[in-house]
Amino acid sequence: MRNTPDDILFWLKTAGPAQTLAVAGRLGVTRQAARQHLEKLAAEGLVEHVTTRAGVGRPRQVWSLTGKAQARFPDTHAQMTVDLIEAVREEFGAEGLDRLVTRREQATAEAYGRALGADPDLEIRLERLTALRSAEGYMSEWRREADGTYLLIENHCPICAAAAACQGFCRAELDLFSRLLAPAVVTRTEHVLDGARRCAYRVTGG
Repeated sequence: MRNTPDDILFWLKTAGPAQTLAVAGRLGVTRQAARQHLEKLAAEGLVEHVTTRAGVGRPRQVWSLTGKAQARFPDTHAQMTVDLIEAVREEFGAEGLDRLVTRREQATAEAYGRALGADPDLEIRLERLTALRSAEGYMSEWRREADGTYLLIENHCPICAAAAACQGFCRAELDLFSRLLAPAVVTRTEHVLDGARRCAYRVTGG
């Protein structure tokens, strides 16, 4: 990993809040060098920290992205999309908007279904699904948990403004994952619209 400000921002976006020492380890530099990078980003209003104390020893600084930094990961065509959603709602009502969301979900499911294929291996389908989602800007990844379940993670939502204006998009996303990964059971465990830094889904069975 290159020791540039963009690298730090990207890592904090995908990994979440981290101590100075963890940032240094990720960059392959000394703690002092990492702190200098972080303090420069803080001066630009891109990162902030809270000080924590755990047991004996010096307090630790835990760094995270600010709202200004989050804005550097774009919400694709945010205002235009919100305006279109409101126009559809005014012209056709809530039912018309629901039909539009359902149509989009069906078209996406067909396209994703072709890309995932009929492979019964859940891990292969997760790999293909996260590759598709990452190509669309969701910064998606998956991992196997110690209990044998899987966690599907989306570190960024490029349609966040649209989802906030019409939460049918979030419902459709959960339904889509459930269809694509069946017979595994998919449940949402973290949600950006609830204040989480990312969306995450527990995938069980399959």
